Amino acid sequence: MSVDYEAEYNNRARVPEHAEIFARWQREAAAYRASAHNAKLGLSYGPSMRRTIDLFPARHDDQAPLALFIHGGYWRSLEPSMFSQSAAGPNALGVTVAVAGYDLCPSVTIADIIEQLRAACLMLWRKRRQRIFVYGHSAGGHLAACMVATDWKAFASDAPADLVPAAYSVSGVFDLLPLVQVSMNQDLRLDEADARRVSPLHWSVPAGRSLDAVVGALESNEFLRQSRTVAEGWRRGATITRYEEIAGANHFTAVDPLADPDSPMTARVAALAQSTNRLPL
Repeated sequence: MSVDYEAEYNNRARVPEHAEIFARWQREAAAYRASAHNAKLGLSYGPSMRRTIDLFPARHDDQAPLALFIHGGYWRSLEPSMFSQSAAGPNALGVTVAVAGYDLCPSVTIADIIEQLRAACLMLWRKRRQRIFVYGHSAGGHLAACMVATDWKAFASDAPADLVPAAYSVSGVFDLLPLVQVSMNQDLRLDEADARRVSPLHWSVPAGRSLDAVVGALESNEFLRQSRTVAEGWRRGATITRYEEIAGANHFTAVDPLADPDSPMTARVAALAQSTNRLPL
């Protein structure tokens, strides 16, 4: 039976109340930035205006693990400032969080965006000399997986090979071949070779990395498949993987628990960040 990829990947059509969710995110993010008096906003990691990091230090920042959050929007929309609240839960559990922006398609390619997030990770490494736990939502989940699958020595001799040893992906896309067939590809500009090249499902992941692939239980069959397939595929290598469906959550509400210090998602993210911080340099 053929798959209607246009319907499967159109999350805004599947969630008619998405505009209200986006407006709520804006309010929650602004409120968190206003309350985070020690935040360092707009740190530049590249020449364009979107290549910035908002840093939300934990209370004991000098001892805290470091996490990087990457927002979604199909690599072509949304702003990092909509997701400041994704730092709230981990901050409360002692994790310092950086929220990264990046340039958007069609001005750049997805391959360019992957390189930009690598540059963001290297900037954080050179600033703090800590390994980084990366977590992200939707397109950010894809980019988080790309970071954990990177052999960092190939990009920077001063960084540890496992600069990003663990990642947590919420509603990510790991096989981009289906997106060649959907209308948003007018912005993504992927052909089949490009799509395969930027699909971390097909990458050779260095040994010892870990990935949590979680997805809202109410999401499309394709989004459920994406997370399940990367967990199964990478597990056949030397990667520690975990798959979870978040009960009652759609593509957008799946990321909401990160704002809650008491949520199981926040507890898991904090534990992964803490384990990353304990690795010897």
